[in-house]
Amino acid sequence: MSKLTRRTVLRGLVGGVAVNVSLPLLNCFLNTNGTAFASGAPLPVRFGTWGWGLGMTKSIFVPQKYGTDFDLPEEIVALAPIKQHMNLITNTQAFRDNYQNLCHYTGWVIARTGAAPKDNKDIPGETIDVTIANQIGGSTRFKSLTATATGDVRNTYSYENSNTPNSPEWSPLQFYTRLFGPDFPDPNAPTFTPNPRIMVRESVLSGVMDQTKKLMNTVPADDKARLDQYFTGLRHLEQQFQQRLEKPEPIQACVRPGEIKVDPAMGQEQEAIANRHRMMTDLLVMALACDQTRVFNMAYTNANSSTIKPGYEKPHHTTTHEEPVDMKLGYQPTASWFTRRAMESWAYFVEAFTKVKEGDGTLLDNVFIYGTTDHGYARVHSLDNIPVFTAGRAGGKVKSGMHIDGKGTAGTRVGYTALRLFGVDKPSWGVNSNNTSHEVSEILV
Repeated sequence: MSKLTRRTVLRGLVGGVAVNVSLPLLNCFLNTNGTAFASGAPLPVRFGTWGWGLGMTKSIFVPQKYGTDFDLPEEIVALAPIKQHMNLITNTQAFRDNYQNLCHYTGWVIARTGAAPKDNKDIPGETIDVTIANQIGGSTRFKSLTATATGDVRNTYSYENSNTPNSPEWSPLQFYTRLFGPDFPDPNAPTFTPNPRIMVRESVLSGVMDQTKKLMNTVPADDKARLDQYFTGLRHLEQQFQQRLEKPEPIQACVRPGEIKVDPAMGQEQEAIANRHRMMTDLLVMALACDQTRVFNMAYTNANSSTIKPGYEKPHHTTTHEEPVDMKLGYQPTASWFTRRAMESWAYFVEAFTKVKEGDGTLLDNVFIYGTTDHGYARVHSLDNIPVFTAGRAGGKVKSGMHIDGKGTAGTRVGYTALRLFGVDKPSWGVNSNNTSHEVSEILV
């Protein structure tokens, strides 16, 4: 450990499988102010996206006040813990131009590519995360990482083009294995699959225990505390996985049913999705903290969300179409229930970045997250009044804690702002009515 650098990786073996554990950003790598690396290079700034389906209900989602003192209507009350860390831009528009409004498709495609699709198989350009990854993702282990909480490998908002989606990580256990598994598998082996059961049960940390002890003895007290937090968090995740790999206790009343010839789809119950979202979030945050990637994507749901509410017979998408408006409340109560659960997961996602200390602040200070959906009001497939979120301060370039009126302008302004923040030299972004050369100046420092 005599030559400890920010590229240091602890390497070892667990059950005969090569494992590696990257290090978080320690103070000993930084200048005395904790604002840059000791070499003078700035701390890395990361870009991420987060997507949810089926928009919102304006009357109970959109705050009445603008600026920093905005209220939290009942559909977004769960955002209270992260209010100071995010911005909410409402009253934005996705322009379909000469194409039809493709339900649950046109809106998010415009938000991610800047152009309206001609049909529901058309991705008219690379998505914004790909553009930014090409700008900043060349020096890390992964150019970008994409994950979904739906359990369905088809659910992604990241595309190189119409024919090349960036398939997401859909299994928390497989994602864990990808991040902490072998760097260099034997090229001569006919097949090789690291056993995640062994990795989780024994912990990747057990394979680098001696190095960990030496490391803890060589860093100052503040970095020792940071490493302890990181290693504790990693082991907590492993213990969560381990519970899903161990044989359950026998239950006498449980009788195996007849043979099932086709694998069932992973559960779409809301709590199952929320739990996968939490685990995927924690893994993404850990990957970012260790600079394994600087670009990331998370899909909480796909655009036409299939999330299920226990005890209710229709999934989220069908509910937005078929549930009547409660005349007393003035909105669809079950459809709103699904939106509220999405907002809880958005709050978890953003807050997870605040729990990792980095330099003189937190990981969220060096991140910019772009949160999008497919519609304003899903019941009528609206492409106006679409809400957009941002979170993080992009290394000090962005202000947060504001509600901003988009005034009916193109929502692509938020994407263009992100491109400019990450040094993508474009005089404008978007096609036809969605083309813009105007940043959301209110959030810029």
